[in-house]
Amino acid sequence: MKRLAATILVLGAALVTVARGGHELPIYPSFYPHEIEIKSLAPEEAAQPLRDGKIQAYVGSGLSFAGAPPADIRAIESLGSFIVVHVNSASARAQDDASACAVVRTVMQALAAQGDFIAHPYPVTPFHGDYLHHADLAAAAMARFSLGETPADGLKIASRGSLAQSHPEWSAHDTDWDAKVDEVDAAELVVSTIFSVNGWLAPPWVRTGWFHAERLLADAAREPTRRERIESDLQRLKAGDFTGLAERINLERDLVTLLTAGCRKIVAGYTVKREYVNVEFSAGIENIGYDSLTGLRSPIFIRTVKLKDFPWNGWLALGIDGKPAAAWNPIGGMVDPFGRLLGFTVGDPALLPSPYESGWMLNRIADLPPG
Repeated sequence: MKRLAATILVLGAALVTVARGGHELPIYPSFYPHEIEIKSLAPEEAAQPLRDGKIQAYVGSGLSFAGAPPADIRAIESLGSFIVVHVNSASARAQDDASACAVVRTVMQALAAQGDFIAHPYPVTPFHGDYLHHADLAAAAMARFSLGETPADGLKIASRGSLAQSHPEWSAHDTDWDAKVDEVDAAELVVSTIFSVNGWLAPPWVRTGWFHAERLLADAAREPTRRERIESDLQRLKAGDFTGLAERINLERDLVTLLTAGCRKIVAGYTVKREYVNVEFSAGIENIGYDSLTGLRSPIFIRTVKLKDFPWNGWLALGIDGKPAAAWNPIGGMVDPFGRLLGFTVGDPALLPSPYESGWMLNRIADLPPG
């Protein structure tokens, strides 16, 4: 009788605790935010939403604050623009290499008065992953273009974009100029060259300093012998025609040395891009990965960023300047800043740009040695 009573009690308890399914969880636990919203905001409209936590990051430059940024707003620094000085070969002020170099020094001295210009007359910058391979050459270039010498007077200088706004006296037009100053966006230089094939991003050297030097300066090489040597070094680097790391580095150094010979076209320096994120607890973000060349506009940012308010998942809101301007087509479209950021959120390439190096890293898998 006792055994029967115990059996009935157990069955009754089982019936009481039956759980019926049919509703799945609204959020699946994951490291990534489960929803990412990209908002088109002009820089002047983004400061207040960033303070309020309505967006956690502003992707792109141009955002500024009246006075110092709030304590919970942090700046992410990456390479901004290359500042390139092109000396007019027809100018009476630059008939030989020495006078052309004097023109470059004068322009660099004028630029150095700006707070955002960093004098660095070498195309491989400290933001490049291969900079240490060129550090001695960069130091020699800085000594060559010492800013302590007397500037040349009465130069006619042409410029465009923000440089023209900050230097209204640089207003020479047509061919009537001694030097022309251009600002080349580093992130655009990188992303405009990248293409995707079957989940792979190419070309593999797109993030290297020597490749950027070739893109910026190769058109100024006029001498046949010099152009032939540049093309030879370039083809060997692209084809992997070298034995070991030392030979590859020497090839890269030789190529950049050829590209920077003379003073007809020089990378005079660079600017630093500052993008802002909210790190307040609990409206902000943490674990922020970013790229030294492209900043927050990079796959590594989307792959690493985590909201402080959620141990898992959450709603991430990003601001970006400009509305979508290209087709949302992963083959031939998504080539504008908005489309690229959108592509980073939904794409899953086999390789990602390594954030602080000139190469690439595996996505989602690790290449571990055996044992």
